[in-house]
Amino acid sequence: MSDPTATAPEPGERIPDAPLFRDPMHDGATDPTVVWNAEAGEWWMFYTQRRADAPGPGFGWVHGTDLGIASSRDGGRSWLYRGTARGLEHQPGRNTFWAPEVIRHGDTYHAYVSYITGVPHAWVGDRHILHYTSADLWDWTLASRLELSSDRVIDAAVWPLPEGGWRMWYKDEADGSSIHAADSPDLYSWTPTGPVLTDRAQEGPSVFSLGGWYWLVTDVWAGMAVHRSDDLRTWHRQAEPLLDAPGRRPGDDAVGNHGMCLAQDEEGYLVYFTSPGGDRPTRVQVAELTVVDGVLRCDRDAPFAMDWRPERTVALRGGDLPD
Repeated sequence: MSDPTATAPEPGERIPDAPLFRDPMHDGATDPTVVWNAEAGEWWMFYTQRRADAPGPGFGWVHGTDLGIASSRDGGRSWLYRGTARGLEHQPGRNTFWAPEVIRHGDTYHAYVSYITGVPHAWVGDRHILHYTSADLWDWTLASRLELSSDRVIDAAVWPLPEGGWRMWYKDEADGSSIHAADSPDLYSWTPTGPVLTDRAQEGPSVFSLGGWYWLVTDVWAGMAVHRSDDLRTWHRQAEPLLDAPGRRPGDDAVGNHGMCLAQDEEGYLVYFTSPGGDRPTRVQVAELTVVDGVLRCDRDAPFAMDWRPERTVALRGGDLPD
C-alpha cells in the first residue's frame, strides 16, 4: 500500500506512462528487458511477443513467438514499437523465442535467448539458451547453443563477477524449476556451476546492485521473491516479496511477473509485466525500488519521476561491461 502522505510529482515532472508499454501487434508483451542503444542514443526494450490474439488449442499462443523491440528517447518514460529482432531463426519453420537477456561489451551486443523448436500446444519439448551477437541490436548472428545443466533451461540473467568474468543465472525445469548458475571468462564459453536457489519453483531471475548489496529477484507466480548477497554466491531470501498484491494504476491490477531491474546510481527500477484479470493480454509496467535497512522494497502505487541515463547505469545496461 502506498504512503498516504506521499505527494504526486508536480506537473511537468518526468512521470512514466502507466501502463509503460503494450504490444500493438498481439497485445502480449512479456519478460521485458532494457538496454541502452549507444548507436541510436535510445533505450531499447526487448520482450517476448506473446500471440495473445492467436486461435488454436492449449498453449500454442505462448509459443511461436518473436522477440519484440520498443524504443524510448525520453529516459524510459514512454515507448514506441519498432518491430522484431532479425536473424534469430536457425532452423526451418516457425519456432519459439522467449525471455531475452541483452547486454553490451565493447562494440558487441550479446543476447541470451530461450529457444523451443516449433509451436507446441503444451508445456513440452526441450528448451535451450542460445547466444547471439549483434553490432546494432537489429540484426543478430547465432554464436552457440549453451551446454548447461539440462535440456530444459530458460530465462538467462548475466552479471559481472567482482574478480573478473561473468555469471549467468537461469531456470532449470528438469531440476524442479530451480535456479542454476554458469560462469564464463568471455561471454562465449559457459561452465555450469550448479544450483543456486532450490527452496521453491521459480523463474525469470534478474540480478543487479543497489544500496550496497547484490539482489536476485525471481518470479514465483505470486509476485517476486527477493534474495540478497554481498558476493553473488551466497543468497539469503528476504521475507517480504515484491508485487504480490495488485496495484491501482491502469493495467497494474494483478501480481507482477517476470521482469528486470535497472539501477541508476542509487535509484532502482523494476520493469515487469501484468496480466490483468488473468487474461491473455498483458501490460508492461515500471515501479521504483528502494533499499531500507537492508530490505528491498517496491511500492507500485507510490508516485515517482524517472529519467534513465546511460552514464548513471550501474553495470551492464548503460555501457560497456568491465574488462
